[in-house]
Amino acid sequence: MNANMPIGDRRPAMTLLSGQLDVFSHCCRIVLQEKDIDCGVEFVSATDDPARVGEHNPYGETPTLIDRDVSLYNMWVIIEYLDERFPHPPLMPVDPITRAKTRLIVSRLTRDWLVPIYEFGDSLTPKPSAALKKSLRDGLLSLSPIVAEQPFFLGTDYTLVDAYLGPLLWRLPYLGIELPDQAAPLIAYGESLFSRPSFHASLSELEMDLR
Repeated sequence: MNANMPIGDRRPAMTLLSGQLDVFSHCCRIVLQEKDIDCGVEFVSATDDPARVGEHNPYGETPTLIDRDVSLYNMWVIIEYLDERFPHPPLMPVDPITRAKTRLIVSRLTRDWLVPIYEFGDSLTPKPSAALKKSLRDGLLSLSPIVAEQPFFLGTDYTLVDAYLGPLLWRLPYLGIELPDQAAPLIAYGESLFSRPSFHASLSELEMDLR
């Protein structure tokens, strides 16, 4: 998906108003690519063009999804909508226990790490606090054994947890965070996510330069 251009030669019915660097927008773009959804991506700045974003989102934030006469905001609302409207391939597990577990993991990832990273917006020079950097290093290290013997976070299938972790792991050098050798399984897991065509296609020009 190219900036400000529809997929293919026809105008898509859906448009995602996306930041260039904000991590919430990146998560949404990955879901669009994983599901091969016909959606235009318009890179906008809520600061430089508040009227464009504010027309569809009362909080004036990206990401915002415009689907005909419906405007959706809040990363989780957008992603669940996309997963339900375009059910193949499913990114939420089928059974209710694993679905609840997925929501809980995503909630913690978002609250503890993605929200503080999102607050850097499209800044090319983020200044994460020492507390955030320590939380990320220690927390990610604790996740490493989970992916040591399975391709994805919840097992053999790519899920929304992977769609959230990919943008986070991609931003570690940008945040000045280097994982220790003990995190080798997590580093390998991240490289596997980055090698997916959907991940590469989801990157904005600025995100491509983060590594």
